[in-house]
Amino acid sequence: MTFRQFAYRNVVRNRRIYAAFFMASMFSVMVFFMYSMLLFHPKIEDEFLRSFAASGMIVAEVILYIFTLFFLFYSMSAFLQSRSKEFGLLLQLGMEKKQLNKLIFLETMLIGMVSVATGIFFGYAFSKFFFMIVRELLQLEGLPLYVSFKPFALTIGAFFSLFVIIAMTSVVFIREQRIIELIRGYRKTEEQQSYSTVKAIFGICMLLFAYAAAAFTSMNVVLALAIVLPPVVALGTYFFFTDSILFLLHQVKKRKSLYWHRINLIAISEVGVKLRENARMYFIVTIVSTVAFLSVGTLTSLSSYTGQFREINPLSLIYSSELTNPYESNHISLLRKELEEQGLSYTLVPFLIKKQTSSSSQNSVDILRQSDVNSLAVALGLPLVELKPGKGLLIPYSEESIESLKNKEIQTVLEESNVPIQIRGVYQQMLFPSMIIGSNIIVVSDEDYQLIDEPLEGNSLDSSYKFFAFHVAEWERTKSIGLQIDSQVTDAIYDGAFTNLPFYFENPGLNYSVIRATFSLLLFTGLMVAAVLLLAAGSFVYFKLYTGLERDKRQFEVLKRMGLTDKELVKIVNRQLVPQFFLPWGIAMLHSAFSFLSLQVIWRNLAEVSILSEMVLVLVGFTFIQVLYYFLIRWRYIAHVRAS
Repeated sequence: MTFRQFAYRNVVRNRRIYAAFFMASMFSVMVFFMYSMLLFHPKIEDEFLRSFAASGMIVAEVILYIFTLFFLFYSMSAFLQSRSKEFGLLLQLGMEKKQLNKLIFLETMLIGMVSVATGIFFGYAFSKFFFMIVRELLQLEGLPLYVSFKPFALTIGAFFSLFVIIAMTSVVFIREQRIIELIRGYRKTEEQQSYSTVKAIFGICMLLFAYAAAAFTSMNVVLALAIVLPPVVALGTYFFFTDSILFLLHQVKKRKSLYWHRINLIAISEVGVKLRENARMYFIVTIVSTVAFLSVGTLTSLSSYTGQFREINPLSLIYSSELTNPYESNHISLLRKELEEQGLSYTLVPFLIKKQTSSSSQNSVDILRQSDVNSLAVALGLPLVELKPGKGLLIPYSEESIESLKNKEIQTVLEESNVPIQIRGVYQQMLFPSMIIGSNIIVVSDEDYQLIDEPLEGNSLDSSYKFFAFHVAEWERTKSIGLQIDSQVTDAIYDGAFTNLPFYFENPGLNYSVIRATFSLLLFTGLMVAAVLLLAAGSFVYFKLYTGLERDKRQFEVLKRMGLTDKELVKIVNRQLVPQFFLPWGIAMLHSAFSFLSLQVIWRNLAEVSILSEMVLVLVGFTFIQVLYYFLIRWRYIAHVRAS
């Protein structure tokens, strides 16, 4: 048997331990390769989409590469620790350190090359499906599969160099240890269950403080908390797994009636050993899982905004114009022409909005005519407004304002024209986007509207302005309407001349297509990265479980000789596995849930969007995956233990 054959057989012999590590590595390569395929795709010709897709894929590639480097380094060092007795024995039998280093290097590179080859194979096989999803998200005509050396070269170069770095680093790790240390093995600390009471209490207090701060935060401090809380939570989580759990288990052990009851003594003692032994690994799994949950949750919350976009933007095209605007006629004609060319039926409702000063608040208010509002309400299929002379109704500027203004009664006088108005309540539907018209909007009867004939005080000219509201039933098809006018507004904003522009134009259909494509691609990218993170987190647990399998087999074999029944064996296994699987996951869930509470505060203030249903969906989805993974591993673990 040659040296290379010896290295190959070592990998095959340890295939059960390497399985999860190999799967996580292969999946990382596969996702990296698919992102590379999109990054170099020749058919994404749109400048914005090319730039956006390329930026998103580069960020995802960098995150994947850095995380995979960390994951491989930790996993390899753990693998080598678990095989330290084997390495110590080989050195004792006469193997030189140089040969041992070569053996480890060959094994690592063998796994690496197989992971890269299979990852690229499956990545290319699933690229067509990946392109179909991206095509739908970006609303492209077609995104065919292609062949180019660039994605292959990038993936092979990136991961081959990564495995070389890991292999060389692992060699250094083994080189520094003596034979006696290697033979003693990595379980030399398993009996060390000491903990610090101060750190234990400190860890719990830090987590409780972070949860309370996240739950009761406000918009004024939420951004500051976003900087302060992550290190507090990370440190609290570390102390929780290294000290707090042992502290809590010690409190349980003090209760003899519980601790000495049936199989609790064996289960609790063994859980304490494994939790202490794997505390750092559980800390890493918790942080990695939290990052994955938060990534998906944050990106899913963006889809909440797109889902409620139409509710807060009920109009299809919006054009406002000063009375002196020389472009008004041409722009309205252009919009009409483009809508007709696209075959889109539409309703155009022009408004002449007058400005007055309210005597009750001394603020300027926008005055709408009842007949204009009803014309728009008919087009949108909303209830009509019926007002008598001297009466008025508020127009809501947000969904929340409907509730806060519904019982409001104001007696005011429009000062410039001396028209008394009694305002009672608010219109029960959103008519205008909150960012287009101000928050002080009143609709009055046509008779009162005619009496308003004086401009706003301080304005030498007429302070009125025009507002053109287009309603298009197929509003998502309007993304190509008014691009020329939209570019004029965009250029004015970039040039700092927006205030001099006598008009404003907005196309919600165009905004929606950009936002939807952007958020969807971000969500899809985040899901793929989160899948890699979760697979790696599961790999950590799987690895730790199976590296201790032989020891667990011997332990259960002894217990069986002492009379342990199969039913009791399953109970002990359950009580040992549940904390290992669900404690890090549960802490990550808590971290994510309280983070989502803070995120909700931000969304409420920015766009008045609720992300509750999306967050529940994300957490339930992850719970389902974790439970499924637990039962799969439990099934195989019990089968191996019974086989002993």
